Amino acid sequence: MPDIRYVCLSDMHLGEEDSILTNLKTTGSETDPLKPGPVMKQMVECLRGLISKNEDSKKPTLILNGDILELALTNTNQAAMVFERFIEMIMPPGGEMFERIMYIPGNHDHHLWELARETQYVNHMKKFRPGEELPVPWHTTNMFVENDPYNLPSYFLTNLVNRFEHLKDFVITTAYPNFGIVSEDQQKCVMFHHGHYIETIYHVMSIFKNLFHEKHKMPENIYDIEAENFAWIDFFWSTLGRSGEAGRDIETLYEKMIDRERFKKALSAFADNLGERYNLPGIDWLTVKGLKVLFGNLADMMADRERAYGDQVLSKQTENGLRKYLNVPLKQQIITEQDQNIPSDVTFVFGHTHKPFQNDMVFKEYQGWVNVYNTGGWVVDTIEPQPIHGGAMVLIDEDLNAVSLRLYNENADPDAYVVTVVEAAHAGEDPNPFHKRIAGLVAPASEQWKRFSRIVARAVYERAQLLRARIHEKS
Repeated sequence: MPDIRYVCLSDMHLGEEDSILTNLKTTGSETDPLKPGPVMKQMVECLRGLISKNEDSKKPTLILNGDILELALTNTNQAAMVFERFIEMIMPPGGEMFERIMYIPGNHDHHLWELARETQYVNHMKKFRPGEELPVPWHTTNMFVENDPYNLPSYFLTNLVNRFEHLKDFVITTAYPNFGIVSEDQQKCVMFHHGHYIETIYHVMSIFKNLFHEKHKMPENIYDIEAENFAWIDFFWSTLGRSGEAGRDIETLYEKMIDRERFKKALSAFADNLGERYNLPGIDWLTVKGLKVLFGNLADMMADRERAYGDQVLSKQTENGLRKYLNVPLKQQIITEQDQNIPSDVTFVFGHTHKPFQNDMVFKEYQGWVNVYNTGGWVVDTIEPQPIHGGAMVLIDEDLNAVSLRLYNENADPDAYVVTVVEAAHAGEDPNPFHKRIAGLVAPASEQWKRFSRIVARAVYERAQLLRARIHEKS
C-alpha cells in the first residue's frame, strides 16, 4: 500500500493575527504566541492520525513551501514563537512526526533566505586569503538537493529549533526558489515553488530596468530573476512591515490592497507624509511627486495580484505567468541539473495565491500532462467569505504520486466546511492508487475531522470580524 512520504504545507503566515493558525487571546485581536491555537492543534492531531496509518515505519519529510513565518506584517519574535509552537506540536520528544524538514522561502519570509545565503557566503569567504578575488554572492540553490550532503541549512530556523534539547542536532534545510524530488530512473519528478515568481509584481525591478535601458532584456533563468528582484521582494514583502511605527502604516496599506482606489489614496498619503513624519533626507516636493507616480503604478500592479480575483482559482494573467515560469526558468534549471533530461511525468506544487486547486495542464516544454497543485493558505484577508479561498496540504507517496487534502474553503455557512481528498487528473487517466488510499483513510464525518472543520469555520468567521473592525477603525 502507498504510504505518505512527503507532506507539503504553505502560506501559514505564523505570527500574523489574520492567520487562523496563530493563537489569539480570548478578547480582541492580540496574538498569544506562547500557546498553540486551536486550529493548529487540531490540524496536527488529524495529520498525526493520518501518518500513523503508514505501513512503513519510515517517517515522512515535511516540505514548507513559503510564507510559513509572517515577516512582513508582524515582528520577528512573534513569528518565531508561533513557529516554535508548531515545532512543539509536530516534533515532541519521542513523538517526532518527520524525519526532516525542507524549507522553501516565499515572499513574506524571503528574509530567511537572505540570512541563510549570506551566512553561507560569509563562511565561504573565510576560505580566501586577503588580496585574493572574492566570488560573486549567489542567489539560488540547486533544485534537486534532497540527498546533497552539502545542502544549505536555514540559519535562523535551525538555530531556533536547536534550542530544544532533543532537537539540538536537527537541521532545517533550505532550497530556494525551487525544490525538486526525482525518481531513481529520472522519469518522474515533483517540483515545488512558493509561487511568487508567477506574478508580475515580483519582477518589478526587471520591468523598471527594462523601461530605462533599451538593450536590457527580461531575465529568463532563475538566478538572474532573483538577482535583479531579491532586494525589492525582501524590502517590501519581508522587511518593511517590521520597521517600527512605519511598519504599522505598511500593514494598513496591505489591508487596503483589496480596494484599488482606497489603496491608491493610502499610498498617495504615505508619499505626502513620508518626509515630514520620518524626517528622511532628500525628500522634497519633486521627490514626493515622483513617489506618487511610482506608487500609482505599483498600486495598479498590486491591485491586480492573483489574490484579488475572488471569482476564479487562477486568472488568465496568472495562468500565463505560471506557464512562462514552467516553460522558461524552471525548465532551464531542470535541464541544467538533470543532464538535459526533462522527466516525462511531472507534478508542480505551489501556494502563494491562497486559492487551493488541482488541475492537469499541458505545457509546451513538457511531455504529456503536468499535475498542478496549489496548497492555498491560512489567512483571512477579506471581510466577506471567499469560497475559492482556503487551505490544503499536498501528500506524496514513495512513487511520487500526489493528492491534495483539501482542508477547508471559506463559506458563510459553517456546516459547509468539509475536508475532502482530491487529485489532479484528466479524462482517461488511470486511477491514482495513492488517492484511493488517502480517500479511504480520511473520514470527513468522523468526530476528529468534523471537529477540525468546526474549529476552522469558527476561526475564519472570527478573523473576518476582527478585520472588519480594524479596517473600519483605520478608515
